[in-house]
Amino acid sequence: MIEAKQDLLKALASAIEEVSPASPLKAAFESPKLAAHGDLACTAAMQLAKPLKKNPREVAQALIAALERQPAVQRHVESFEIARPGFINLRLCASARQAVVREVLAAGASFGRQAPNARHVLVEFVSANPTGPLHVGHGRQAALGDAICNLFETQGWDVRREFYYNDAGVQIATLAASTQARLRGYQPGDPQWPESAYNGDYIADIAADFLARKTVKADDREFTASGDVSDLDGIRQFAVAYLRHEQDLDLQAFGVRFDHYFLESSLYANGQVEATVARLVAAGKTYEQDGALWLRSTDYGDDKDRVMRKSPAPGASASGEAQYTYFVPDVAYHISKFQRGYTKAINIQGGDHHGTIARVRAGLQAAGVGIAPGYPDYVLHKMVTVMKGGEEVKISKRAGSYVTLRDLIDWTSRDAVRFFLISRKADTEFTFDVDLALKQNDENPVFYVQYAHARICSVIQQYVDKGGDRAAIGSANLALLTAPTEAALMLKLADYPAMLSSAADSLAPHDVTFYLREVASAFHSYYGAERFLVDDDATLTQARLALLSATRQVIRNALTVLGVSAPEKM
Repeated sequence: MIEAKQDLLKALASAIEEVSPASPLKAAFESPKLAAHGDLACTAAMQLAKPLKKNPREVAQALIAALERQPAVQRHVESFEIARPGFINLRLCASARQAVVREVLAAGASFGRQAPNARHVLVEFVSANPTGPLHVGHGRQAALGDAICNLFETQGWDVRREFYYNDAGVQIATLAASTQARLRGYQPGDPQWPESAYNGDYIADIAADFLARKTVKADDREFTASGDVSDLDGIRQFAVAYLRHEQDLDLQAFGVRFDHYFLESSLYANGQVEATVARLVAAGKTYEQDGALWLRSTDYGDDKDRVMRKSPAPGASASGEAQYTYFVPDVAYHISKFQRGYTKAINIQGGDHHGTIARVRAGLQAAGVGIAPGYPDYVLHKMVTVMKGGEEVKISKRAGSYVTLRDLIDWTSRDAVRFFLISRKADTEFTFDVDLALKQNDENPVFYVQYAHARICSVIQQYVDKGGDRAAIGSANLALLTAPTEAALMLKLADYPAMLSSAADSLAPHDVTFYLREVASAFHSYYGAERFLVDDDATLTQARLALLSATRQVIRNALTVLGVSAPEKM
């Protein structure tokens, strides 16, 4: 059916060209809202009616006449219907629908994937400063970022996953001071406890391991503690390495990997921040006012100019990275991305970064290094509220002030956390219901989908246990698949490649979760309507098991995009 749809798209493009030669309209089909309306729908007649100054129905009739002359249409289409206000509904031949089963079984894990296209994309996500455990917001970023990476890989892109973090600055100084206070025997609530200190139990754990002179190793660093309470720089380096290791464990538990860890400090060490500032000054895109250096970001659509370097406070050092506002190294970092060959870059960040977008893009345009407007792409996510036992959970003893990603995984499962955190558009607030994630019924969407996969595995295993020939499934007579529930399921399987492409283009991995629920629903309806192991008709059994095998493969492929497992038993 995938081949049939591609042939029909070409036929539709030719028909549009014939009916309206000057139209730039792209050929496209939609899925009808009701199965009774047909298998494919086309809105071209309504779009062409105005420029052609004709009634949509008249245009639809002309398009159908042009389509009926196309060999692909004669081969794959059973009938046309015009519906108000000008929809063209197509009903496919049974053989066209049935072909998807063979296509899925032949492609296997590659079904829906496009050939490599030699294009490169860098996706930056999580990017948590090493000042504490990963919270549920980081979890949403991790789930979104990893799924977006997987989506782009299905479309043939070469994908690089990058984690950017600030390994210096005020927050890291606070981490070091908090750990040193613990080393000196103070704890939250004591008069000597710093007001801005981090209060979680993890600070006490870091202090204990520092005193024990332990060595900690993270993906990007290793450090051995001196055990000296007065060694503030050593405490800082140990605490950063300790928490980087903890974050690595959280990400491993979540099944997320990164290709590269990028340190903000490196932008200062190798002179990229200074070079960026010098480039902006030389381009005439800055000015001095009240002792501060400003970027003319209003020239690029920002609502006001932005301070790049603040006026130094009395007695403050005039050197070092603290003199620049936080968006300046961000501009240098994105120039680095572009210069590394990533003309496509995607950032997954919290909604509180919304104000950063205009100033970073303004800085990139002002730098004049050839970066196109709109670089990079952003996916901003909103907050996650955690509910457990009917009440909102706001704190974690370990973290001190928030629910951690590891809490969610421990309370439910990695699969549930991944599926749930991706299941809504990133820019909508999401309530993670722990109790729902633990339910083993149709209310729980991840259970509903995984159970469909396990159910199919069970049916196929029963067939094999009864002496059925597994090889015969692949060569089954698909013409026997004529039931309405079979047609609905095959049409849904055929939507998979286009859904992947659309989800990647729209940076919308939630579309994959919606699709999976629709496939599972179509399967469960099929399961309730038909028998699969038909004792008196082996050929029908094999045909239906072929459809089940294709459905299982598509569910498995889509779950892989989400980083969710496909269990064979539940």
